[in-house]
Amino acid sequence: MPFAARLFIAWVINLLALWVANALWDSVSIHGWEAYLIGSAVLGIANTIVKPLLAILTLPLIIVTLGFFYLLINIAMVALAEWIAPNFSIDGFWTYVGVVFIVWAVNWIAGQVLGDVEGRRSRLRLT
Repeated sequence: MPFAARLFIAWVINLLALWVANALWDSVSIHGWEAYLIGSAVLGIANTIVKPLLAILTLPLIIVTLGFFYLLINIAMVALAEWIAPNFSIDGFWTYVGVVFIVWAVNWIAGQVLGDVEGRRSRLRLT
């Protein structure tokens, strides 16, 4: 699959994750298509570029805290998307934790579905 297509799919998946989080919690407020588009783009870019760098730089802290600090890095990525996107707000630490979980779950489920589709395509090419 071309890089542009993968990037677009990741953007749509993050948009879906933000929509689910907004639907589940009253303390998540995302209003307007601009908020979803910009928020999901920032989240995708932050998760692709910033999060791996932070994880490498803070690896000893992640190990010492048994992964808790990695959760804080994920919360920081969501907070960055909230800060940059217009009409996007999240209130409360536990809501941030819930949003991180939803983003992870939606991305994992989509990865499983897309992986199955890619697997079927490659099997069809081989036969």
